[in-house]
Amino acid sequence: VQLQASGGGLVQPGGSLRLSCAASGVIVRYNAMGWYRQAPGKQRELVARISSIGNTNYADSVKGRFTISRDNTKNMVYLQMNRLKPEDTAVYYCHCGPFYGTHYWGQGTQVTVSS
Repeated sequence: VQLQASGGGLVQPGGSLRLSCAASGVIVRYNAMGWYRQAPGKQRELVARISSIGNTNYADSVKGRFTISRDNTKNMVYLQMNRLKPEDTAVYYCHCGPFYGTHYWGQGTQVTVSS
């Protein structure tokens, strides 16, 4: 299983970014997929998750601003992030699992929200 995250960057407060996660070795429509983030000095935390049947859940801090989705034809997962805040600054990781009892992580993509 490989997860390739992309789409991070530097954005001003109030701006938007869309993160993408290209999955191989796993079919996203049949598995729980998610996005986590880790800010400097903090623990990794769940941002958003989508189950195999399409149920979604979000961290309270991003509800109403972030949307997780997947494209089954492209085997990709996305995180649309709107109204970004400086506190959203972190490395964002794509996650899959548990898949046959194992959790898989992408390499991370940096999101920096700053003026």
